[in-house]
Amino acid sequence: MKKQLLYIFVLLSLFSIAQPYPNQNISLLALIDPNTSTATIGPDGRKYAGCWGWHQPSTNKEYAIACGSNGTYFIDVTLPSTPSVCAFVPGRISATNREAKTYQNYCYVVCDEAPPNTFQIIDMSTLPATVTLVHDNKTYFERGHTIFIEQDKMYIGLATYSTGILSPMNIYSLATPTAPLLLREVKQDIPIINTVHDMFVRQDTIFASCGYQGLYILKLNANNTLTQLGSYTGYAASAFNHSSMLTQDGKYLMFCDEDPAGLPIRFVDVQNFSNVQPVQTFNPFAATTPHNPFLIGNKWAIVSCYQDGLYIYDISQPGNAVISGYFDTYPQSGGNINNYFGQVYRGNWGAYPYLPSGIIIATDMQNGVFILDPTNAFNNPAGIKNNSTKKADLIIYPNPVSETLHINYNSVGNSIVLIKNVLGQLVFVKQFSSSINESIDLRAFEGGPYIISISNGAASVNKKLIVSH
Repeated sequence: MKKQLLYIFVLLSLFSIAQPYPNQNISLLALIDPNTSTATIGPDGRKYAGCWGWHQPSTNKEYAIACGSNGTYFIDVTLPSTPSVCAFVPGRISATNREAKTYQNYCYVVCDEAPPNTFQIIDMSTLPATVTLVHDNKTYFERGHTIFIEQDKMYIGLATYSTGILSPMNIYSLATPTAPLLLREVKQDIPIINTVHDMFVRQDTIFASCGYQGLYILKLNANNTLTQLGSYTGYAASAFNHSSMLTQDGKYLMFCDEDPAGLPIRFVDVQNFSNVQPVQTFNPFAATTPHNPFLIGNKWAIVSCYQDGLYIYDISQPGNAVISGYFDTYPQSGGNINNYFGQVYRGNWGAYPYLPSGIIIATDMQNGVFILDPTNAFNNPAGIKNNSTKKADLIIYPNPVSETLHINYNSVGNSIVLIKNVLGQLVFVKQFSSSINESIDLRAFEGGPYIISISNGAASVNKKLIVSH
């Protein structure tokens, strides 16, 4: 009887803490999916793109700003386990590229889709009751791919005017926040640059991710002209330089090459702009596509990795970055099942780890807006093993599976196998007293993604499983 009660207690404990999304050292506080209009969803079921956050000093409230395929959502996450949508501003529908940044109490939203389109400025001062749309037209530009705000300057990557003319990068003054003033186009001073996909700016120094042209380092001078300080091009396996961020001390830059898929995260030494040096390349899985990096101080890197979700790296020892935690927002495919289904644009687009509470906002293109707790990852100085090593002890095949799933797992003691669907519902459980060599009939399972978990008391392993009849 005692053994039965102990088994039930262990089972219930595992069920209560297990989540339908593979994770380690990052826990799910809430998931919200307000974009329910199927008419506005983009290709591959894309409902969300970028995200940002805003702390309201007057009320001490925190908000997630989620860019949907149909507009921009303002979500109160002050109580992170019970997020609520406070306001929504419609935008260009079926949009798969929308980004937002904030300055003072204003939110600036760009969208890079075919016309008709607009640039939006939204006053957030009346949250949580509502927001006010103060600008919604194409006076400044019609389309923008990315946006960055540093001090009172706004930088737009790939700005397209209503005439159809493309400007690789524009710089605006926000001295009057509701009326940006164009200061400079990059092509006026550095015409060789034909693409600025994204940029990270620290004071007057711009790290411009110029797509297949590589990385360019620019300076915004006092007279609002631009000077090239350096570049990093033609590096090993170089591709589409997508986005970057600088460590707090200004010594190192992390950047991601998005296309083709499967290129590593790159860490470079930028202490000498005229002689940028590689330090380390790394990736959670060989085929992972890193998308956007977000750095905290000189120690932490939060990287959105599309189908492999969100990863936190300890980068305090340059050249020896280690995974400190991960949360897979897209269990439908990715490295855990060694199948990316041929589509890059699925999974975790971006993140925002800078709210005072320390929570992380993460948008998954298909699954929604995640509110995450990274406390354990930030308290994990030793790091965790690389996923490919960690999962190697658990072998499941075939995957995807239509009828019979085979499980092999080495264990010296008791272990328990759980299978859950993406709603977190337990659909299979079995206890074993030694190593597992088991075949499970899954013909009665509904088609779709599942999470299989094995725990032996000392360790726990999760893997994605796809049932396809």
